[in-house]
Amino acid sequence: MKSKVHFWTLEVLMVVAIIFICTKISFLFQPIGIFISTLFFPILIAAFLYFMFNPVLLFLENKKVPRNLSILLLYVFIITLIAVAVGVVVPTVSHQLMDLVTNMPTYIKVGREYITDLSNHRLFQWLTTQDYVSLETLEKNALTYLKEIPNTLTASATALFGIITNVALVVFTVPFILFYMFKDGHKFPGAAVRFLPESYREEGLRVFKETNETLAAYIQGQALVCLFVGAFTFVGYLIIGLPYAFILGIVAAFTNIIPNLGPFIGAAPAVIVGLFVSPMQAVWVIVVVTIVQQFESNILSPRIMSEKLNIHPLTIIILILGVGNFAGIIGMILAVPTYAVMKTIISNIVRLFKLKRNKK
Repeated sequence: MKSKVHFWTLEVLMVVAIIFICTKISFLFQPIGIFISTLFFPILIAAFLYFMFNPVLLFLENKKVPRNLSILLLYVFIITLIAVAVGVVVPTVSHQLMDLVTNMPTYIKVGREYITDLSNHRLFQWLTTQDYVSLETLEKNALTYLKEIPNTLTASATALFGIITNVALVVFTVPFILFYMFKDGHKFPGAAVRFLPESYREEGLRVFKETNETLAAYIQGQALVCLFVGAFTFVGYLIIGLPYAFILGIVAAFTNIIPNLGPFIGAAPAVIVGLFVSPMQAVWVIVVVTIVQQFESNILSPRIMSEKLNIHPLTIIILILGVGNFAGIIGMILAVPTYAVMKTIISNIVRLFKLKRNKK
């Protein structure tokens, strides 16, 4: 026992020393960090598309279509799908955005009326007499914010240029990365397990297979659920006569990628637009969102999403809040599939450990 304590104490001290040394020479790792951050989004998007369309590729291969021809046909299908989506979505979104810009003075006027009504409310007048936050402080903060607007606009323009550059990089690199994923992705598990001892290679292939099934189930199921949520939300907004229903439906579809919290984030813009129309319209928006989310959580997700994930809702909420606190929206999106993959790997390691112990 004493030797084990000494051994693990030495191991922990060595790990801590290595981490400390790495923090002092972090500048050596900066090029690696830049390289990884540059390729992160292209690889992430390519992996998403790979798991989305790989079943189609497997279907074509089962029909005795050569893999290269299957990839070519799949690319034609994806390009056609994107062209149709752009042809349908872009004109509608452009029209609604122009309409929003045209009606912006009216919405600003309505917003001012809301603020005026709120300022005349007894609760607001009572708050102004308290010492928590003085009106002078609010005015000072407002003036400071106004002075910073030119710097903010300059920083926003620089950020916009960076975003355009990153989008161009993604557009040009994703097709090439995706092509090689389709072409050689099925060879990766066999190549990876060669680094394992021969007795563990079969189990390694099993882990790769289960991990692949877990990711495919999550990504394909989540994409279908988001598509249905966006369509049903759009129809619901049309029924209640909400302006900009198409854009708000797209927002609801994309924000639904974030489990549990996404529906609330997607509903916020619709509620604000509803308030500009009337308070009752905002109530109807909440009703529509509630109905769609009840339908999604009780009917769509249990039928579409695979049971392989088997993650408790409380675990999902903790993951999203914890990871989102330091990794932002991307972390909130990737938290659940990353957890599911790690759970699959760890459960297999524990199973092998128990199996090995039972054999002894």
